[in-house]
Amino acid sequence: MPKKFIKSFKYARAGAEHAWRTQRNLWVHFLIGLLVLVAALYLGASLIELSILVLVIFSVIAVEMINTAVEEMVNILSPSYRKEAALAKNVAAAAVLVMSVGSVLIACFIFIPKIFILCSR
Repeated sequence: MPKKFIKSFKYARAGAEHAWRTQRNLWVHFLIGLLVLVAALYLGASLIELSILVLVIFSVIAVEMINTAVEEMVNILSPSYRKEAALAKNVAAAAVLVMSVGSVLIACFIFIPKIFILCSR
């Protein structure tokens, strides 16, 4: 394999390790995602439902990592406070919030019918 290709995986791993070590919200998203998958298995989610949940969980984690990258870049480019820098950070954080709310809605669409069936037994 080309050396550049292999190095790209090393760089990605280094970025993931940095985010994992420094971003508390990443841990929260990961823990909630794990709990969601356990609940889905307990409630008998189908393979398609599990696939959707995994996709959504990884999307939230990826958006959180992008948010971290934006925050780090803004800190480098604007070490002193600027309204525009704060706005960039806020918009990136809002993207995580939007993705998280969407993931909760998807989880509700999958879990609520299963919970009703479980309660009606």
